[in-house]
Amino acid sequence: MTAAFSLDSRLAADTLAVADLPLSAVRLMNDATYPWLVLIPRREGAVEIIDLSPEDRVQLMEEIAAVSDVLRAMTRCDKLNVAALGNMVPQLHVHVIGRFAGDPAWPGPVWGKAPAQPYAEAPRDGFIAALRARLSAG
Repeated sequence: MTAAFSLDSRLAADTLAVADLPLSAVRLMNDATYPWLVLIPRREGAVEIIDLSPEDRVQLMEEIAAVSDVLRAMTRCDKLNVAALGNMVPQLHVHVIGRFAGDPAWPGPVWGKAPAQPYAEAPRDGFIAALRARLSAG
């Protein structure tokens, strides 16, 4: 029997639910500075990608590709940054960030470059609804 999955409190506080894929919870980072999604594989105790079973690793890569395709299509970003760092939050999670030449952190990493700018309610809800629709379409 597998342990129940629980979302790290920091991920819960910093992100908003978008969709559940077969393996991962997809969440939107509440920072309107960048279009930024986080995939969290629902596997209790996973810290590194290598902690997943071979089948789950394949599924995670497929989900990263699907989420990346949707984010690029929706935002027409110049570059996608995909990273599984986990230095601050050990629970396995993968960032998929749409980047634009000239964004506040370009060309460097987004962490610590600009204070988070939480989404206003209407744009946030519209973005999440559009993401859900595209992710469920497949």
